[in-house]
This record gives sequence, C-alpha cells and structure tokens, in this order.
Amino acid sequence: METAATPLLRTTGSTAVERIISSSRRPRSLGAKKPGAVSLAMGEPDSGTPTAIVEAAVNALTSGRTRYAPMAGSPELQHAIAKHTAARYSRPTESGNIVLTHGGSGGLAATMLALVNPGDRILIPEPTYSLYADHAAMIGAEVIWVPNLADGSLDLDTLQQEAAAAEMIVLCNPGNPTGRVYPDSDLHRLGQLLQDNPGLLLLADEAYADITFDGGAFTSALTLVDAREQIICCSTFSKTYAMTGWRLGHVVAPVQLAEKINTIHRTINGPLSTFVQDAAMTALETPDADLQAAADSYQQRRDVVVDLLSGLPGVEMLPPQGAFYAFPKINSALTSDEMTARFAEAGVLVRSGSEFGPSGEGHIRISFATDLESLQEGLARFASAVKEMV
Repeated sequence: METAATPLLRTTGSTAVERIISSSRRPRSLGAKKPGAVSLAMGEPDSGTPTAIVEAAVNALTSGRTRYAPMAGSPELQHAIAKHTAARYSRPTESGNIVLTHGGSGGLAATMLALVNPGDRILIPEPTYSLYADHAAMIGAEVIWVPNLADGSLDLDTLQQEAAAAEMIVLCNPGNPTGRVYPDSDLHRLGQLLQDNPGLLLLADEAYADITFDGGAFTSALTLVDAREQIICCSTFSKTYAMTGWRLGHVVAPVQLAEKINTIHRTINGPLSTFVQDAAMTALETPDADLQAAADSYQQRRDVVVDLLSGLPGVEMLPPQGAFYAFPKINSALTSDEMTARFAEAGVLVRSGSEFGPSGEGHIRISFATDLESLQEGLARFASAVKEMV
C-alpha cells in the first residue's frame, strides 16, 4: 500500500531576503567571546536613559497612556520636533514635515522603500553604516560605493560624475564608523550638486549630530535651504538622549515626501508606543548644558583612544571629530575579519572594518561609548594584540 509523500517544508526566503544575505557585509560573529571579554563593539551610550525621561514614561504608563497612538504618531510630538528643528537650524518646519519612526533604522528603511525603486542607483560615500546597503538590497536597488578621500572628506568629483544616473545619496554625518564630521564646504558643494540634479535626493542620517568634539562645527543637511525639496534628514532619540532600547526616531522631509514615507512606515509598523512618545517630549526639554556634558564625556574618552592608538606601531587613524567611534587602520597581513577574531581571542570585542564598505578593509571599529575603566582595559588588550598582528 502506497503512503502519501510527506510534503517538504519550505525553507527558502523571498528574493529580498536572499539579496540582503548575499550582499550584507555584517559579520556573523565578532569572534569567540572569552569569559571576561571587554566589549568595544556596541554603539550604545553607557550612561543609561536620564531619570527625568524614564519618570515621564512611568507616569504615562500609570496614568493609562497604554492605548494605541495615532497612526502618524503623536501630534504633540510632531509639533515639538518641528519647533525644535526650526529653532536649531533656522529652517521653517511644520508638523507635516515630521514622520515619527520606529527608531532611526525604521526611518531609514521607510524612506528608501518609499522613494527608491528596484534597479535605481544609490550613491553611498564610505566607509559608512552597513544598514544602508542592506536596505538597498532589500529593495533591489544598486549600490554605488564612493570611497571618501584620504582626509575623510567627500569625493565630490566622483559624486558629481555619478549623480545624473542616480536617484539618491545616503550620507552619514557625523560618521559611523569613522567619527569624522564632514566640513561645511563639503555640505555646501553637495547642496550645489543637488541643485544641478533636481531628480536626485539626499538621505542624511544625522543620528550623532549632538556629539561633536573640540568645539567643531556641525553642518546639518537641513541648512541647505536652496536644495530643501530634495533633502530628507533622519535622526533618532537613541544617541543624544541614550534611548537606544526605546526605539524612537524621526524623519524631516518635504511634506509630499513625508506623506509617502509615513505611508510605508505605518504599513510596516503600525502606531508607535504612546508612553514612549510621551517620554520623548521630556527628552526634548533636556537642557543644552546636559547635552554638552554628555558630549564632553565622550570627548574625554575619545582623547584616551587617540592618545593610546597614536603611539602604536603599525596603526594609523584619523582622529574622531564626533559620534563615539574610532576607525584605526592596522597594517597587517590579516583581513579585518581575521583581526576581529584575534582581538576576541585577546579578550576585547571590536567590529570588522569590512562591515562598513569596501574601503573599510584593513580597519577595525572601536566604540568608546563605555565606562572609562572598561575602555582603558579594552584598549590595553587591543594594544597587546596589535603587536602580534603587525
């Protein structure tokens, strides 16, 4: 007697999944973690969310703010962010320009899905945050990597050459993983490039805009008034306010583009958490002095990293000007992935430079968003391991 064949379970994913897997530069592992290993791998503030913000969320919860929020987000928070943006960048901004998103990454993904089609060309200056390329792969767009110049500035000549055939430029400023801040001259030349190519969009990821060092100026893409209809700026509460786990970001965009971005975002995510949005209202009231104190704390740790790495044979690095990352190049015969594994064996976790674009090969990303004691111990292990690699 014949028996029916057991149906095979489906294990394949969509073509979007396969594209992401095949193109992703993210390593599957930081290396075998030893007991007591020090992590300099995570881009997460060590301070914890300020008490006033936490208390605002608790008060919202206990007062019953646990129901669905409007699909487009809290009107009060949209208005507050618009007011904050207008005051900071001298740019007229209304609630209709603001899309509230599930973290900065949700804003980035929704923007690309809303404004980029399969086969479109996206220009990505690099080394840079690896998620941009993953989003492009998800859509089926073509990534054109544009390596930065030796001093960390934009290769504007190449961007100009590629602009006519592209739909979008994705810019991370201040930079992850390099910690570099693009100079004002770069931003203004980029603004002119946009004007020369009216079909081109700029997606500016400015998650670290409040963390800059040495009194250096930060030029937001939002200040490029003459190209304002082509600029989308993505930000997050994660870094400035140490709210990584709260998952709240926002996008600033021309109204017609903001509506398209919001359509995608709400379709994927639904409404955001009500009490988290309430807490964000308190976050926006954080005194400038407190934000500066946080930036100063990162600069102190930045200085520790620069002092140690500057004296290491075989190591080269552009000093970080913002964010909380350093991106040293190690003159070794090993690949970045191999070096990452060696560092893990030495008891310090870092990220492989190849994760951040083709020119990241040979580099390692160090996060100094950790306490000073752990940072010093991790750097000591790092320095010891480097001696075995060069």
